[in-house]
Amino acid sequence: MVRVEVLRLVELGSMPSEDDATVPQLEEWEARLRAVERPVPDEEARLLLGCFGPDLCFGGSWTLLHLIETAPGVVDLQDQRPADEDYMRLLLWKRAHQPGIGAQDL
Repeated sequence: MVRVEVLRLVELGSMPSEDDATVPQLEEWEARLRAVERPVPDEEARLLLGCFGPDLCFGGSWTLLHLIETAPGVVDLQDQRPADEDYMRLLLWKRAHQPGIGAQDL
């Protein structure tokens, strides 16, 4: 069963880009991200994968990545390696499959 806090976050769609984001949008994203208690189960983490936007969204993508990483099955969340242009999903995949890897290793 997916928690209402996760559904409320997922209903926002993908994070806005840094170029297009408004202060109210960023505040809403931050509030909804903070409302999700950790750890998240795998089912919720899979849904959250769709929330990454086109860039880092002023660090919001890192918060989302760390939330997803609390799932017990984080290694199995993505069937295959994401495309290089999908930066945060690729980073998540690499961190799950190659422990100790960081953004500098992409």
